[in-house]
Amino acid sequence: MTTEPSADASRSASADRAAGALRRPAPWAPLAACCLGTFLLLLYTTVTTVALPSIGADLHAGFGARQWIIDVYTLALAGPLLGAGALGDALGPGRLYPAGSAVFGLATLACGLAASPPWLIAARAVQGTAGAAMFASILPLIGSSYTGRAKATAFAVWGAVAGAASAVGTVGGGVLAEYAGWRWTFLGALPLCVLALAMAVRFPPPAGPAKGRPRPGRAAGAADWPGITTITIAVTASVYAVIAAGESGWTGPGPVVGWLTATVAMTAFVLVERAASRPVLPPALFATPGFAGVLLVAFGYYFAAFGALPGLAAWLQADVGLGALATSLALVTQLLTFIAVSGLAGGRLHALRPRWTLGAGTVLVGIGALTGITLNAGSSRPALLPFLILSGIGAGIVSPVLPAVAMASVPARHAGTAGAAANAARQFGLTLGVAVCGTLTRTAHVSGVRAALVLCGVLAALAGTLASVLLRHHAGAAVRSAGRDG
Repeated sequence: MTTEPSADASRSASADRAAGALRRPAPWAPLAACCLGTFLLLLYTTVTTVALPSIGADLHAGFGARQWIIDVYTLALAGPLLGAGALGDALGPGRLYPAGSAVFGLATLACGLAASPPWLIAARAVQGTAGAAMFASILPLIGSSYTGRAKATAFAVWGAVAGAASAVGTVGGGVLAEYAGWRWTFLGALPLCVLALAMAVRFPPPAGPAKGRPRPGRAAGAADWPGITTITIAVTASVYAVIAAGESGWTGPGPVVGWLTATVAMTAFVLVERAASRPVLPPALFATPGFAGVLLVAFGYYFAAFGALPGLAAWLQADVGLGALATSLALVTQLLTFIAVSGLAGGRLHALRPRWTLGAGTVLVGIGALTGITLNAGSSRPALLPFLILSGIGAGIVSPVLPAVAMASVPARHAGTAGAAANAARQFGLTLGVAVCGTLTRTAHVSGVRAALVLCGVLAALAGTLASVLLRHHAGAAVRSAGRDG
């Protein structure tokens, strides 16, 4: 007599379990959401590289405006990054990430509709600031979503996507500029922006803060806003000085004021951080050699691998005579090499000591850039192959392991700060790299391209060598342990 009710109850329980399985996201869904957001926000660090001549011609933008169209985004992405991390601590990254995604999509639309250089520059600034809110939330979201070996794998996948996005932007921007017009470098990404927002809302992180992070709800006023403000002013003034030097020379009033402002702001930042009760970048972290080595690598490899790309694109179009599509195809070698290396070896690199992955990988980028010394008036795109291949290999080695090494290089309570600092260092490297190389290659002549590549090579080689020394006591086991411990 009780058989039928039991069967009904069993069927009901099975149906509930099936419905729960449908509602429950796949294990890798949060990583997919974070990777899509990362891909979008880093895509726009380089997507205007090849399209810049078309943008400048259509909007009647001069040299300074063209430089700011590229640099204002990376500057807005890097400058507020540490502050966005503090805001994420206050609101919770699960709230900040969707909010940043929504603003990012609206700003991308505004970029595509821009009717003047100031409009586009302002929209790019908002786009970059929203990207900073997303970027600062991503590592805590991944950290709270996975544990053990799954966390190490998630960071490796995320690092590979982060490295590939900048290279994809260069190629994709050229293709869209050639066949659809420069506006579609922005408008074409709107469906991805909508998808990123939907995924951010659909796949929230597990409840509770990530290990080593303050609990959401901490007062936003507890953030070190004086420190955040002074470091942002210092970097902004440095970029302004470099761009102004391209118009008035290195001793002109603009560069001089810029460097003085940057020096004063950086000095104030150091003093503020020493006195702050909750510094945005605790000075004590620099007592750990591994942390300083990570920041050197993050800055140096991004500066050298990607900072010269806008100048190379301008040279290929203005001096060599290639169109936007042909220029993108000429530069795609770097992307393909990066994907091959990070895809085939990314998961295995965590077993190696960081001094060999981060240090040697950055030196390899530098060696590739130094091959630019052979460029001459008769050179064309084949002459860039050594740089593109070696920088792709080096970046493919560095990018998958950088996030985990950054967070494993400091005590667990500072892991979030270390991850944000490494991301900020990457973007500062790209911002200054684009500004410096853009100034050197302003005329798009081969001599400027050669000088830019040699500078990138020397900087990356020195950064990688010094980082290898600083990381000599940082064992790969530490990274694996961080992954196991969750």
